[in-house]
Amino acid sequence: MTRRPLALELLEERFAVCRLPPTAGAPRWAESPPFFSLTRTTDELSIICPEPKVPADFGCDRGWQALKVQGPLDFGAVGVLQALLAPLAGAGVAVLAISTHDTDYLLVKEAALEAALSALKAQGCHLRAS
Repeated sequence: MTRRPLALELLEERFAVCRLPPTAGAPRWAESPPFFSLTRTTDELSIICPEPKVPADFGCDRGWQALKVQGPLDFGAVGVLQALLAPLAGAGVAVLAISTHDTDYLLVKEAALEAALSALKAQGCHLRAS
């Protein structure tokens, strides 16, 4: 289990979560800094990118905010996501988690952001804006 308080950064951008068929090519607009994620499985191509980059007529789930765990995290660290997800679950906040080589990102709906931040602060997490 992680022992030190985790530091989180709230990214300024709003994000969208989109789904395409598994054989679809990645749209150019999807690859947009400062953060995007493309995940292809046999079932889908999942895209997470800044909401303003998604065409207005493209169907996706909009209004997500992202919290970045300050890293890099050690691959041997145990319980990092559990330490973050447990208080969010207790507060009734749904989460979309993404892990990268260096760290983890938690996406929460904008409407649940204040509840998420309160729950994480109560858990001892340090929060800062980007």
